[in-house]
Amino acid sequence: MPHAGFKQFCPVAMAAEILCTRWTMVLLRELIAGSTRFNDLRRGVPKMSPTLLSQRLKDLEAAGIVRRYEIPRKKGLYEYRLTPAGEDLRPVVEAVGIWGQRWVESQLSLKNLDPSLLMWDMRRNLNPQPLPNRRTVIQLMYPELPVSKRTWWLLVDPPGSVDLCWDDPGFDIDLFVTTDLRTMTAIWMGLTSVEKESSKIDLVGDKAVARSMQQWLGLSPFAAEAKRVP
Repeated sequence: MPHAGFKQFCPVAMAAEILCTRWTMVLLRELIAGSTRFNDLRRGVPKMSPTLLSQRLKDLEAAGIVRRYEIPRKKGLYEYRLTPAGEDLRPVVEAVGIWGQRWVESQLSLKNLDPSLLMWDMRRNLNPQPLPNRRTVIQLMYPELPVSKRTWWLLVDPPGSVDLCWDDPGFDIDLFVTTDLRTMTAIWMGLTSVEKESSKIDLVGDKAVARSMQQWLGLSPFAAEAKRVP
């Protein structure tokens, strides 16, 4: 790792030299969540520069946490997968997330709104089970955002394929969801619910899909953890 380090023999200090560089824990979160390709990792860390992402992946590979594999029949394209040492970090990263959900004051978290990250996480965690057994298209709109970040589409195909589109996919829309980014982020974090925020959410379209929104909506994996800060 290209930094001075703590120069201590303590295992905590030695682990921190690897894990506590900028963006490393967040990148590990993405790898643990299942992202393996460079562009998918970028979607999970949209504010991280491609150059720094490439460097952190090299650092993790050098530390024996990640291994890079060339994708068969796609010369020059690679996947990044956790080694056994990387998999051993899963409970560590999950524990950090649980601590943050419990003890970091929610208003501080809600200052860091990011529609790209929110929608990528919603796509990754969406539950297709409550949706109809056919292609379902959900359009989400955040009217207060710039045009380039305002409208998103979730495409759900049986038995559970979920895609996120930045441009109109050209299919009929089953449900139009209009709300503000702060409200949707708070719901995703488990700080509130669709029912509690119904006055701030406009739902137009398939009534069954609208009624089951709380069930299919892809929430944070830490949403079930209750806040413990005063």
